[in-house]
Amino acid sequence: MIVRTRFAPSPTGFLHIGGARTALYSWAYARKHGGKFILRIEDTDVERSTAESTQAILDAMRWLELDYDEGPFYQMRRLDRYREIAEQLIAAGNAYRCYASKEELDAMREAQRTRGEKPRYDGRWRPENAAGKSPPNNAAPVIRFRNPDVGEVTWNDLVKGPITFANRELDDLVIMRADGVPTYNFGVVVDDLDMAMTHIIRGDDHVNNTPRQINIFRALGPKLPEFGHVPMILGHDGERLSKRHGAVSVMQYHEEGFLPQALLNYLARLGWAHGDEEIFSMEQFVEWFDLAHISRSPARFDTEKLSWLNQHYLKESSGTALAPLLAPRLRARGCEAADDDGKLAHIAELLKPRATTLENLADAAVYFYRAVEPNLGLREAHLKPEILPVLNAIADKLQDVTWNREAINAAIKETVAAHQMKFGQIGIPLRVAVSGGTQTPSLDATLELIGREQVISRIKKHL
Repeated sequence: MIVRTRFAPSPTGFLHIGGARTALYSWAYARKHGGKFILRIEDTDVERSTAESTQAILDAMRWLELDYDEGPFYQMRRLDRYREIAEQLIAAGNAYRCYASKEELDAMREAQRTRGEKPRYDGRWRPENAAGKSPPNNAAPVIRFRNPDVGEVTWNDLVKGPITFANRELDDLVIMRADGVPTYNFGVVVDDLDMAMTHIIRGDDHVNNTPRQINIFRALGPKLPEFGHVPMILGHDGERLSKRHGAVSVMQYHEEGFLPQALLNYLARLGWAHGDEEIFSMEQFVEWFDLAHISRSPARFDTEKLSWLNQHYLKESSGTALAPLLAPRLRARGCEAADDDGKLAHIAELLKPRATTLENLADAAVYFYRAVEPNLGLREAHLKPEILPVLNAIADKLQDVTWNREAINAAIKETVAAHQMKFGQIGIPLRVAVSGGTQTPSLDATLELIGREQVISRIKKHL
């Protein structure tokens, strides 16, 4: 058997963190078993589905490098197929047309509530109940699946273990709307059959849908796929993950300067474990991954831990790899930085030990490309009259030295000694003059990368 998994988001918004983790687990399971991973866009919610949301999903999958083998497939391009299967179910006695109006159904449910019953469709348009009834004039019917009245639906969930539902708890759900568009539970079954899905890994908010889908699968005959329902992700406070816990959109993490490998590593570990391993590559994850070690309890999203992981991956990345990621962020800050800028690669190498995101790495790199004015407080505290002659002498000395760290360092030390001062007395004032702040990496390396002309110009400006 060739393992086939799928990720099937609805394009009604961004790809959220929970969806990304589901996609990751489905992708990893297929890769682990040498199978196929399929992307399907479930766009039958016509009112809410948008092209922008579809593109956002595709962008997020590309950024995370969750490559799919087939797709993306779009449900709205398969309407004829759903109608064909619905007619097959009707012909086999497993579905029927229902002409009940919305007002009629609302009244039915209200009466059931009044009697203390669970609101559910009462089967009034089942063929045996509708014998002799004429359909209302000009009424467009829905198609309902005829759910079994007795027995149980049981499956051995790959994450949660055995789960059972009684058929008497399930009513005859609508599978085709009056406009000929399938409902969710019907569309996914037809798709999963046609696409030969073997394993369906999804969030546990779908557990209640699964018995309905299993009954449709059985009515259509083929072997059932296996199901695994992954617990939801909660915020750090135990509440459902929302914007108040931080970013919930995958691409928002991209915008905030997180690396995809850090987010993937974090999501992989969010509800699954391989011993005490915290940091691992995607190759290692695929090798280790199994569904048996997914927790049955909800996971809690910890932004601080994600930031710690991102900091690790930034430190492990080369300056050359970081440069093209930083360049557009610097251009957005008014800096002329090219993606293949050799200078930027050196800057990234110098700054990365202190950074937690690409955004604060870009913030820290601005002064290498354009002058940043120190605020009044810094000027008054560090650019004092007695310091300015020393800074001027350093600027003059730097006019003629070979422009490398060693020569720059030696020139500063000679000038400071000539003025009977210590290096520590001039370090911060010099930083303020050339960077606009009090903290930089090694001063000689910083000056070397800023460049002779800019260093001298910035110092002289404050004299």
